[in-house]
Amino acid sequence: MKSKINVLLAAGIFIAMGMISCKKEASVQTAPVTEEEALVASEENASADAEYDDLTEMGLSVGADLEAEAEVSGEITGTANGNSGSNGRIFLFADLQFKIGPCTKIDVSPKDSSFPKTVTVDYGDGCICRDGKFRKGVVIFYYTGPIRRPGSSLTITLRGYYVNRAHIEGTKTIKNLSENGAVKFSTSVQNGKITWPNGRGFSYEGTKIVTQVRGMETRTIRDDVYSIEGRNKTIYANGTIVIKNTETPLIKPVACSWIVKGLLKIKINDRVLYIDFGNGDCDNKATLKWANGERIINLP
Repeated sequence: MKSKINVLLAAGIFIAMGMISCKKEASVQTAPVTEEEALVASEENASADAEYDDLTEMGLSVGADLEAEAEVSGEITGTANGNSGSNGRIFLFADLQFKIGPCTKIDVSPKDSSFPKTVTVDYGDGCICRDGKFRKGVVIFYYTGPIRRPGSSLTITLRGYYVNRAHIEGTKTIKNLSENGAVKFSTSVQNGKITWPNGRGFSYEGTKIVTQVRGMETRTIRDDVYSIEGRNKTIYANGTIVIKNTETPLIKPVACSWIVKGLLKIKINDRVLYIDFGNGDCDNKATLKWANGERIINLP
């Protein structure tokens, strides 16, 4: 079993911990929304989900790199993109660089193999990353221990963080719930918020169960595949509420920038829609379905 990705640990449960009962939500009177409003809200919710999922993948990539480099005894040699500590250790962050590209400044504290550890990824005034998205600002990862160790947790905080033109806020927590060889972790977003330059935006909260279903036998994270189940809720300033649940697990390979399979149910005030992510092909297409039709949408 892969030493650095038992790390990819396991995916936290307890969607129920962040749930508000369906019965309670059904009792809230919400205004009707038009078909176009529902379509826009569903696409924006999917975009928010993708950005918070991206932070999880970044955190797991950083954790995997830290553990791999800790296994190397003595001084690690590398390139100028690494981060060198006073003891000569250079943090290469090979998996992270594979994901986001070499356009960031990465700082590690303390600069050795001990934990707890803080890793700061600084995009500065912004750059185009490997996935084609423009990012700026700072993402801070705080690890209580090696992320593959059951019981360890990772807290991700954001400082002036933007993806393309969207301002992303909130705190994400990842907990290793692995036991008896089962790779599993929980994720939750608290005080999430996404705002665009025109002032449009919404609050966001959500919980997920993430389970590794492929790639456990190798040390690299690039062949890892995850199954995701969960629930989230977005609330717009005008009172529109979007509640989303997985109908079938969503399948997300690390090597692909998008979810490739699975079905989501989306309730937007009085309307119900579904997003079908396809049959497993790696592309940015999904099918949005509603009572009177369907259309292909582009995933962020």
